[in-house]
Amino acid sequence: MPVAEEPRLFEDFIANRLPALYRYAYVLTGNPHDAEDLVQEALARTGAAWGRVRRKDDPEGYVRTTMARIMANRWRRPRLEHLVALPPEEPVEDRELRRVSETDGLDSALAGLPPRMRAVLVLRYYEQLTEEETARVLGCSRGTVKSQASRALAKLRVTMLPTDHALQEGRHA
Repeated sequence: MPVAEEPRLFEDFIANRLPALYRYAYVLTGNPHDAEDLVQEALARTGAAWGRVRRKDDPEGYVRTTMARIMANRWRRPRLEHLVALPPEEPVEDRELRRVSETDGLDSALAGLPPRMRAVLVLRYYEQLTEEETARVLGCSRGTVKSQASRALAKLRVTMLPTDHALQEGRHA
């Protein structure tokens, strides 16, 4: 394929998959601003390697893995913000995001989790990765994935259950 077509293929990929990538980033980060930053960074990295990435079977999987790794790296080092003179061109509008963010308060419950726990839940239950795959993406052990998932689910149960039901469960434990 001619090199001149590469940028067009990348632009088509972005046009077709941006809403789904944004939803994934939103679930990973817990807020729209960090989700936009995460998608932008992942797509910038993907664009730099597009010639190699597009020849693989799953370019979207590559971008999603890149996003998960970026998040894992953010936990390991202090966050540095880079201010820019101009805001992004246009915000992403996606009706399906409302479905994800308005599901019985799940978005606020997920946002209340530490980033590592939230990423483990997103990768295990939203992306349906195995424990081994999740560990590989996050650069940690399978045991860490299991313990983080267990703790995160326990926190979600307490957060999501009605107050009187949570109190009754606490008495039986």
